[in-house]
Order: sequence, then C-alpha cells, then structure tokens
Amino acid sequence: MSAFHQSLDAGTPKVGLWVNLADPAALEISLSSGFDWVLHDGEHSPAEPATFLRTLQIARGYPADVIIRPPVGDPVTIKRLLDVGARSLLIPMVDTAEHAELLASALQFPPYGIRGVSSQTRGGDWGRRPDYLATARDELTLIVQIESAEGVRNAADILAVEGVDAAFVGTADLAASLGHPGKPAHPEVEEAVAEVVAIAARLGKPLGTLTRELTAARRYAEQGFAFIGVGTDTNLFATALADLRSAADLG
Repeated sequence: MSAFHQSLDAGTPKVGLWVNLADPAALEISLSSGFDWVLHDGEHSPAEPATFLRTLQIARGYPADVIIRPPVGDPVTIKRLLDVGARSLLIPMVDTAEHAELLASALQFPPYGIRGVSSQTRGGDWGRRPDYLATARDELTLIVQIESAEGVRNAADILAVEGVDAAFVGTADLAASLGHPGKPAHPEVEEAVAEVVAIAARLGKPLGTLTRELTAARRYAEQGFAFIGVGTDTNLFATALADLRSAADLG
C-alpha cells in the first residue's frame, strides 16, 4: 500500500489543491503551501510526461503527496507516467468495470498485468532496485474517477475491481451528464453522489472529490470523503488578480 493510500485511513480528510498551470514556479508555490496533497492535471492543461517529471522532481523537497491525472486512461500513457516516477494516478472518465480492470492491469508487471517491463527508469531508481519488478505495485495508488451517469450506475462493479484503491467523484462532469451543467449542488447530482458514497463505504474504498466552495467541502467531509480538493490554482490566481484590479481604483 502506497504512502498516500495509507494516509487516507487516518480518519481526518486530507485537504488538497488542484494544479492546472504547467509552470514549475507555480507548482512549487502550491507544493510549499501546506496542503496534504496536490494534484497536477493533464486532462485540462498542456502538461506532458516531461512536465510531470519536473513536477515529481520538485515535489521531492516537500511533504505533500502528488497525484497525477493523465488526459486519458490508457496503458501506454500510464506506463510513461509510472516510468518517470508517478505513484498516485487519478484516471478520468472511468465508466465501466472493464475499463477499471484494464487500468488495474496497466499498473502491474507481467505475469499479473500488462505494464511494459523496465526497471531502468526513474520509477525503478535507474535499475538500482533488484526487487522493483516484484514490489513496484505496492507503492502505487490507482484512483478511478466516476463522473458520469453511467459511472454511477456501474460504481459498485467499478469499485469492486481488484487493484482499484480509491475513487474520485467528479461533480462538474457528473452534473453535466445528468443534465445539470454548472450545477453540482442540484438535488439529482447530490443524490448520485450519495449513492457513490454509500457504495464506497460498503466496499471500504476511500473517496475523494473537488470543490471550490468551503461549505461544500465541509459537507463532503461529513459524508465521509477521505480526500477533498478545496481549490484550483488557476481560479485562485484569476480571482485574486480580478479582486486586486477592482480594489486598485486609483482615480
């Protein structure tokens, strides 16, 4: 079990920040701000594997856990991220148990999975770990993102897949999927979230989510979410600049 996965069993929700900016300085500011975890997003940002390599190198100087979200959940993308040293992956748009099984297999070397074999990587400490092929999976956390009506319908089967360590409810996409774009607090969306919460609790899988509203974050904590993102760097930056410009009326 990875260090991040172990931390989710501590009882107190882990507070995180969503990072969209593909800039090393912005990332370092985020990592040094005291959050329990930082997610670097590759789905809605220009980040590439080389970007995530810099992310992971910078992160070594800070205690925050780093989660990487690739743009898509496919074995080739996952392989490249694991090779540069990613240990916690959040995979978007997981709608079926079959997809979850493919993802779980992509984190395992043969004969248990389909991950391409190499230990001569940053993830394998450049070949200096003789036990790497046998123990690599123990250091990883696979988080599947449930963010559609189909994903909610299949949530029990998805979370029952061996190798799925945790789940993440993407309320923005879920709201749109249910016909309520921009309204994550709509009663139908909240009902779907509660359904996933109940399934995760029954199966003993930690659950995470993201919101920019602290009242919503507290509500998610009361529901039993184990890790909660409370903001995004781009929104914080844009809002702060707009507020500053509005306040700086020097005429």
